[in-house]
Amino acid sequence: MNNVEGNKAQVSIIIPTYNEAENIVQVLKSIDEYLPKNIVVEAIVVDDNSPDGTGKVVENYINDAQNETGYSINVLHRKTKSGLSSAILDGIQRSSSEIVVVMDSDFSHPPKIIPQLVEEIRISDYDIVIASRYTEGGEVSGWSTKRKIISKGATGIAKAGLGVNESDPMSGFFAFKRKILEGIKFDAIGYKMLLEILVKTKGAKVKEIPYTFTDRTRGSSKLDSSTMFDFVTSVWKLYRYGHAAKVSDTRTSIRFISKAGRFYTVGASGLLVNYLVSLLFADAVVNFWYIHATIIGIAISMTSNFILNKIWTFEDRDFEAKKTLGQYGKFVGFSSLGALIQLGMVYVLVDNYQIIYPLALIIAVIIAASSNFVLNKKWTFKEKVWS
Repeated sequence: MNNVEGNKAQVSIIIPTYNEAENIVQVLKSIDEYLPKNIVVEAIVVDDNSPDGTGKVVENYINDAQNETGYSINVLHRKTKSGLSSAILDGIQRSSSEIVVVMDSDFSHPPKIIPQLVEEIRISDYDIVIASRYTEGGEVSGWSTKRKIISKGATGIAKAGLGVNESDPMSGFFAFKRKILEGIKFDAIGYKMLLEILVKTKGAKVKEIPYTFTDRTRGSSKLDSSTMFDFVTSVWKLYRYGHAAKVSDTRTSIRFISKAGRFYTVGASGLLVNYLVSLLFADAVVNFWYIHATIIGIAISMTSNFILNKIWTFEDRDFEAKKTLGQYGKFVGFSSLGALIQLGMVYVLVDNYQIIYPLALIIAVIIAASSNFVLNKKWTFKEKVWS
């Protein structure tokens, strides 16, 4: 421990880790460099039994540093890799202060921002302060176009589907007052703890401050297919939470807008599926002609869109085989009209106007989705258009 041991911490910094042995010591040293000297701080590193020995590296650093650090450091060893959000929750439960900061351990979240996060919480009446990549003045550095599109798409889905207004509800770098979590039961699914906090603490006062997110230079990204699945699962659970918590509005205009919003949110998820699958077959797996890759992306995204729209948008949970197959056929038929528009636009934009394929794909999908809502609402799910 260090020279603040024995004093009650005023700020707790939660740092979840998995295979961050290359980064964690430098992150801890950088935190020490930027922390205000008049605040008692504790850092809790929550390690998910990293194969590279991250937890042991932290223990060695604690022993070697002795009283040289300006804040206390503890390491919480978890037996298995149980997810980022649950790691954060475990760290919060182990912490003792009224102000909690959450950050990654790969330098994508610069420690020099911590004092600003803490100061905003201490001197104002804000309950949550978010370090935002997407508010005015914020930036993302070192990401590929593909990664930026995935992030923006996921952020758009979260904002549209869950009704949050913050520019960066998917940020992993934020501070909050412990008291706002009282009485809340967390699902702790996936990697976006802030999103669940924002949804379940309605009325909390939130401020965003800009920062530059810099992609890691050491270690490997944790973004994979399981991460995407966890994201979809968590958004669905949070939507159900919000749906159960709010009073139903029976006005026709509100119900229409609500269903349209859900339909286009599903369409946004389909954009992600379409985009990723198309790029997978165009570049990553085999070098298909971009038109063939687009067809595969369309087919898979159509199926995922049908299931989500049936369950969520139109709240039809009758999966009797004959009925469902009939609905699926109509959905695919109507969606195919949009798909033909999409294919034609992709071809024209790429071949005639030399627009890069990823951008052409996005433009085409957005335009093609416009007619699908009305057609499927009326004919596939048997609802009046204006209802």
